[in-house]
Amino acid sequence: MSTVVDERPGLAPVPAPQRRRRPRPRRDRAGYLFLLPWFAGMLFTVIPFFASLYLAFTDYNLLNPPAWIGLDNFTEMFRDPVWRQSLKVTFVYTFVSVPLSLAAALGVAMLLNRGVRGLPLYRAVFYLPSLLGGSVAVVLLWKYVFGLNGIVNAFLGWFGIDGPGWTSDPDFALVTLIVLHVWTFGSPMVIFLAGLRQIPAMYYEAAAMDGAGRWRRFRSITLPLLSPIVFFNLIQSLISSFQTFTQGYVMSGGAGGPANSTMFYNLYLYQQGFGQFHMGYASAMAWMLLVIIAAFTGLNFLMARFWVHYDN
Repeated sequence: MSTVVDERPGLAPVPAPQRRRRPRPRRDRAGYLFLLPWFAGMLFTVIPFFASLYLAFTDYNLLNPPAWIGLDNFTEMFRDPVWRQSLKVTFVYTFVSVPLSLAAALGVAMLLNRGVRGLPLYRAVFYLPSLLGGSVAVVLLWKYVFGLNGIVNAFLGWFGIDGPGWTSDPDFALVTLIVLHVWTFGSPMVIFLAGLRQIPAMYYEAAAMDGAGRWRRFRSITLPLLSPIVFFNLIQSLISSFQTFTQGYVMSGGAGGPANSTMFYNLYLYQQGFGQFHMGYASAMAWMLLVIIAAFTGLNFLMARFWVHYDN
């Protein structure tokens, strides 16, 4: 190690600054070793990924070899009235249920953030529906609750109201599934609660001393500082809602009824691919869904610069 000698009397030699050495490849071997299972698993997804892209441009029914037909699957898709209905149902479900679910999650998180006794218990109780909301058992239970002779109509009967068959009426079937989605707000609620705990209390104290009310503190402090968490939950909920399948399948018995009112996009994709064996058409639908999700995700990232505020 070289040293720099100071000629002034009484001063010891000062070591010269050393250059940083690049990390040795040997140190990276452990990291690559832990990544090997992921790389191995990726091989099982990359091949089907590109295979489905090829099948999207073919006529393939699992029985005969795929025949190249170009863009015919995509042109047929836009002429298909059931495909358009499935897209409409998915859009309505997503753009109604996601804001309501996030609003409910944020509201409950703010209530729990006020120092409620038994917080771990309440947190677990509110989080539990998000674990079970997509299960077959819960959807069957929901179908019973909103059935013609279910709990909801029994409750309305106490007030002399004859409720409809919520799950068998085309005007209300999708509404019941939206309510089910809103009920499963536990996962974003826990994330909101963690974000609220990170906001310094001195901001609220200073705002209160300046005369700011609750709404003003929420709009000027809570929302801006929580906006990255809101953005994260929005993207996660948006992608998850576009991929909804189990709720519509179980509620309608796989038919998307009544009158295609619960014909979600993924449910119609399943019918085409595994019901009618139109695998080429189903692959084209899957890639169109990927484009739709990517478009809305990219749009949210573009709009985020106007309302998402980070520390820097």
